[in-house]
Amino acid sequence: MTQASRKILVTSALPYANGPIHLGHMLEYIQTDIWSRFQKLRGHECHYICADDAHGTPIMLKAQQLGITPEEMIAQVNKEHQADFADFGVGFDNYHSTHSEENRAYSSEIYLKLKENGHIKTKTIAQLFDPEKEMFLPDRFVKGTCPKCKSEDQYGDNCDNCGATYSPTELINPKSAVSGATPVMKETEHFFFDLPAFEDMLKAWTHSGSLQEEMANKLNEWFEQGLQQWDITRDSPYFGFEIPGAPGKYFYVWLDAPIGYMGSFKNLCDRRDDLNFDDFWGKDSDAEVYHFIGKDIVYFHSLFWPAMLEGAGFRKPNAVFAHGYVTVNGAKMSKSKGTFIKARTYLDNLQPEYLRYYYAAKLNSRINDLDLDLEDFVQRVNSDLIGKLVNIASRTAGFITKRFDGKLADKVEDEHILQHCIDKQAVIADLYEQREFSKAMREVMALADMANAYIAEQAPWKLAKDDATLEQAHQVCTLALSIFKVLVTYLKPVLPTLAKDVEDFLDVELTWKDLDARLFGKAINPFKALMQRIDPKHVEAMVEQSKENLEASVVAPAEAEEEAAKGPLADDPIADEIQFDDFAKIDLRIARIAKAEHVKEANKLLRLELDLGGETKQVFAGIKSAYSPEDLEGKLTVMVANLAPRKMRFGVSEGMVLAAGPGGKDLWILEPHEGAQPGMRVK
Repeated sequence: MTQASRKILVTSALPYANGPIHLGHMLEYIQTDIWSRFQKLRGHECHYICADDAHGTPIMLKAQQLGITPEEMIAQVNKEHQADFADFGVGFDNYHSTHSEENRAYSSEIYLKLKENGHIKTKTIAQLFDPEKEMFLPDRFVKGTCPKCKSEDQYGDNCDNCGATYSPTELINPKSAVSGATPVMKETEHFFFDLPAFEDMLKAWTHSGSLQEEMANKLNEWFEQGLQQWDITRDSPYFGFEIPGAPGKYFYVWLDAPIGYMGSFKNLCDRRDDLNFDDFWGKDSDAEVYHFIGKDIVYFHSLFWPAMLEGAGFRKPNAVFAHGYVTVNGAKMSKSKGTFIKARTYLDNLQPEYLRYYYAAKLNSRINDLDLDLEDFVQRVNSDLIGKLVNIASRTAGFITKRFDGKLADKVEDEHILQHCIDKQAVIADLYEQREFSKAMREVMALADMANAYIAEQAPWKLAKDDATLEQAHQVCTLALSIFKVLVTYLKPVLPTLAKDVEDFLDVELTWKDLDARLFGKAINPFKALMQRIDPKHVEAMVEQSKENLEASVVAPAEAEEEAAKGPLADDPIADEIQFDDFAKIDLRIARIAKAEHVKEANKLLRLELDLGGETKQVFAGIKSAYSPEDLEGKLTVMVANLAPRKMRFGVSEGMVLAAGPGGKDLWILEPHEGAQPGMRVK
């Protein structure tokens, strides 16, 4: 089956250069790598590029803490990231850094074109300033007492306790999280990208099929609120690119981060004579450009990024594909439970292709979160890859070597099962193309089941015992290995290492265009074990090692001999004692989250309708950074039911849901066990 060759550029979101890769990150890179490898297997020109996101205040401050330069830190992290990706079989055509001359050049070019076209505005704003560090403070680098509920040690943009949102200037007793100094107000001139000027174009583009329907619908909320001009400036000191013609002013990291895709591709083009940058990024490009990202950064990739490209005269991406988060054993990744697993910790204990297959077996084109159930992980891999796929070869290859001098039969009387497998190529190819990997895996494993049933029915181990049926045994084993070759070809994008081993075993290159090429009469090499079953002990060791990594990271070398408490209790000590009568005044109730939705103009809040079993209460909760509305609806939780209503600018909040965690993404609402019912009192 022939298909016109396509020119494709594929990217994954850029990992931040201040920490290691973990299994949550790996979902995206494995998903993108499978899709990229599939396109190449089909004979298309496909380039998969990425880079480290290497700029911003957090990187500058962390390097200071480590006593090294930001350049030294990001170079070391880049080396570690590339090693992790390589060992997971992620086949980048180029992996670069946003702290590069290519990225600097395109960031400046795009900014200057936007400015020339009237899309850059200048405003004087007032920001909190750290007088000791002599730096303007981002909202998250200011802490103080919440102006609403008076909770201490809250961030400068929202309260983790009551969910209120506010300006850092509203904090009571604000302190710099960098130095502890009391910040002062100071005016500064900033540059703003005029995003509202692109509203009509963005409305059309976001609903053109370039986004998944769920994401396009979510972006409607931003249009309903009204797009705002985007501050693209940060003041010195800042680790990033200085804005042309503006000494002491730097590009905000989110301006130059997506431009890093262009910088990385340019770096690749400069090293290859057969690649032209404008063929892929020019306004009139007929190539295809696709971004794979997490659902938390859709706003930047689906509004700012296409508007910047449009305003600067470059082409827009064909599509932005978003995915959900990774949970482990049905819950958020947890460091204390050992389920916040670094890529390197996994690799120290398990083969990378186990995870590649498991993720593929659960991935689809939607934005659902993916659960890495460690028990199911063991069972699925052992059943599918070893019990079904590899089993086809291990049950038949030995006879070819021992009884037939390593040569397959010249012909097979009945090829209908083999032909059925080959005829599935269009279905499987379409599922790969549409990113419905889980359905593709089910199709392949159904064919493996058919092959194993055929082998069991024919029983070549019995046929080989009788000279009268020896040739039949030869044909059965030949047909089985021919089917095996087709199935491994289908799985080559998911299991590149296994595919290479099978190519060595069968002495053939596995290509899509040669799916129907027969192996009949071919000499093959002796069969060697291709993959081992997962021993649950290795999974347990990985979890324990993750716990040990957490313990090691909590205690600095100079503090190793101290016996002080570590972890959440040390960071947030138990409050002063209260009497039982004080506690008895709080009426805690089980509530079902009947509805959850975003709140217009609120960056941190979700509006919840809580069913108490006969009464419904409205609560505004500051949990948007940790939960999407669709993840909450139908869940049971615990609420303070008798809290006095509090009028907010978004409406009246009639209670409070209970949650644990320091805030941001590390936040977990309380969920009662099954059996609890709405309205029950928590005692």
